Amino acid sequence: MLKCRMAVIRRVTLLVLTILVLSTSQGGCESKKKPEVNSSFRSFADIAEKVKPAVVNISTTSTVKVPANPLEQFLGPNDDSPLSEFFKRNFGENGEREMKQQSLGSGSIINKDGLILTTNHVVDNAEEIKVKLSDGREFKAKVIGRDAKTDLALIKIASPFENLPVLSLGDSDRMRVGDWVIAVGNPFGLEETVTHGIISGTARVIGSGPYDNFLQTDAPINPGNSGGPLVNVTGEVIGINTIIVSGGQGLGFAVPSTLASSVVDQLKEKGKVVRGWMGVSIQNVSPPIAKAFGLKEPKGALIADVIAGGPADKGGMKSGDIITSFDGKEIKTANDLSRVVAGTAVGKEIKGTAIRDGKEIPFTMKVEELTEERTASKALPPLHGFGMKLEDMTPKLREQLKSEEKTGVVVVDVEPGSFADDAGIKPGDVVREINRKPVKNLAEYRAEAEKIKKGEPILLLLKRGKQTFYISIEKS
Repeated sequence: MLKCRMAVIRRVTLLVLTILVLSTSQGGCESKKKPEVNSSFRSFADIAEKVKPAVVNISTTSTVKVPANPLEQFLGPNDDSPLSEFFKRNFGENGEREMKQQSLGSGSIINKDGLILTTNHVVDNAEEIKVKLSDGREFKAKVIGRDAKTDLALIKIASPFENLPVLSLGDSDRMRVGDWVIAVGNPFGLEETVTHGIISGTARVIGSGPYDNFLQTDAPINPGNSGGPLVNVTGEVIGINTIIVSGGQGLGFAVPSTLASSVVDQLKEKGKVVRGWMGVSIQNVSPPIAKAFGLKEPKGALIADVIAGGPADKGGMKSGDIITSFDGKEIKTANDLSRVVAGTAVGKEIKGTAIRDGKEIPFTMKVEELTEERTASKALPPLHGFGMKLEDMTPKLREQLKSEEKTGVVVVDVEPGSFADDAGIKPGDVVREINRKPVKNLAEYRAEAEKIKKGEPILLLLKRGKQTFYISIEKS
C-alpha cells in the first residue's frame, strides 16, 4: 500500500516538474518575440546637468505705443467719467503714449564666441537685450541676424567673457516618434526649468508659414521657454522650442536642428537668410484632384499659377503641371517643394520632373532669389464641395472686386449650407477654368459643364484676390 502511494507521489511530482519546464520554455519563447527595452536609462539628471549651463535667460526691453487713456478699452471711447476727462485733457482725445515693455525668453550658447541661438519673436524689436547664465553671470547682447519665416534669431554676447559652456546641434532627421527628449528654459521666469517628454510627431505642418517642418513634443513648454533647446538623451540640441498651443496640453512644437543649422550659417555670414524662388502658386494634390488628373495616387505639388517672367515660366512650366521631383529630391507635397526651393542656391540651374496631361516630363530652370516683393510658394488649404450662383465678369464687377481679371465667371452668391458654402467657396471667386478648359464667360462655362456626366470629377481653377488654386468635385 505504501509503495503504491509513493509511486503515485513520484508520478505527480514528475508531472508538475514537466509542466513547470514547459511553461518556462514557452515563456522564454514569448520573451524573445518582445522588442528589447533599454532598462539602463533611469534618470535625466546627467543630461540636465550637462545642458543647463549653456541655456541662457534672455530679457529684452522695447518701446510700444498704447492708448493714452487706458480706460477706453474697458469703458469705450465715449465715456465721460471724471477720470476719462482727466486723460482727455492731458493726453488728447485719441492720443497715444509710449511705454517700455519687457519680455522673457530662452536661448542656447552654440559656440565659444558667444553666439546664442533663440527665436525671432523673443528679440523682435528689442532695444536692449540681456542674457543671464546659470552661474549668475549677466551680459549685454546684440542681434547678429533674424529670420521671421522660420522664427529663428542669432544674438551675440557683446560684453567681455570667458569660459562659456556650449551646446552642439544634433541631427533632428534621426529622431523618431517615441524618442525621449527634454526641454530646458525659463518658463514664467523660473530659471533652469527642465521638463521631459517624447517626440510626438515629425515634419508637422501647422500653417504658420511655407517652411513648416516642426518637431512635435509632449514635453511641457510654457511662456519663457521660447528659444530654449529641445535636446536628445545625449544632450544635443535637436530642436528650438518656438510654438506653444494655447490650451493644448502636451502640444508643443520646435524648429528642427537641421533647418536651424542652415539658417544659423547664413545669419552668421550675411545677417539674413537668402532663399530660392521659382515663381509659382502651388497646392497639395488631394484625392479628388488626383482623380480629376487621372493620377494613381495623390502626391506631388500642383502648380495653380505661373508668374510671368519667373524661373518656372522661363523653364516652360504651366498651370496644371504636377511637380514630382526637384533637384534630385522627391516631392510628395506642396510644402516639400517650398522647403526644397527655399534651400536651393540662388543662380543654380536645376533639373526636375513633372506630370503634364498624364505623362512625365523633364524640366530645367535657374532658381532666383526670393525677395520681399516676391511670394514664397505656399500650399493653399484644401477645398471641397459645389453650389454657387455665377455671372459673367463685367467692368462693374471688376471694379467692385478690385480684380485684375478682365474675363471669367464670377461667383456672386453661395447658397447657405450648400457644398460650396461648406467648402469655403466665397462670393468674388473667379472661375478661370473648368476641367482644364479656359472659360472667358458663362456661356463657355455652361458648354463645358454640360459635357460632364454624373459621377465624373469636375476640376475648377479659381482666382481669389492674388491667390490661384484648383478644387475638384463630382457632379451629382
